Amino acid sequence: MEAIIAAAERERWPAQIAAVISNRGDAKGLAFAARHGIATAVVPNQSFPTREAFDAALQAKIDAFAPDLVVLAGFLRILTAPFVAHYAGRLLNIHPSLLPAFPGLATHAQALKAGVKVHGATVHFVTEQLDHGPIVAQAAVAVESSDTEDSLAQRVLAQEHMIYPCAVRAFVEERLRIVDGRVLVAGLAQ
Repeated sequence: MEAIIAAAERERWPAQIAAVISNRGDAKGLAFAARHGIATAVVPNQSFPTREAFDAALQAKIDAFAPDLVVLAGFLRILTAPFVAHYAGRLLNIHPSLLPAFPGLATHAQALKAGVKVHGATVHFVTEQLDHGPIVAQAAVAVESSDTEDSLAQRVLAQEHMIYPCAVRAFVEERLRIVDGRVLVAGLAQ
């Protein structure tokens, strides 16, 4: 989130970040956003009896800001089908693996256990299937024989901070199209 805000400011995107919303009041991103003059809100999931009730409240809060795009960053909750459908084609996520490999949690541990030589990160549109939406961008890092989960995670995170802002900017500039379940990016060879 911080990388996206920084890139938007530095590169003067033709867009405004409407708000940063979290389900945790102690999320560091809220303070960062406030320091940058961005509205913030908290919708604590513990206040709702079901995932559906939480997602409905979260959707209402998001919609109050009328965003063209919803960007998930560090939001580690599985979203319900109605929520995902409401934002279809305008809900982005980043995942710390080269999807479709290693969906879900503990991706770095999975990669090391599998013995892959390349790992990375993927920006994708969110669909009902966990970590399987149309891919916008990917970045790869070599897996070193001395890697630990932490060392691998740090290198992947550095790539996330580069590709996520680029993907969001491509959306803002209307250079992304989903065709037959694939994302086409205007200006790039496909």
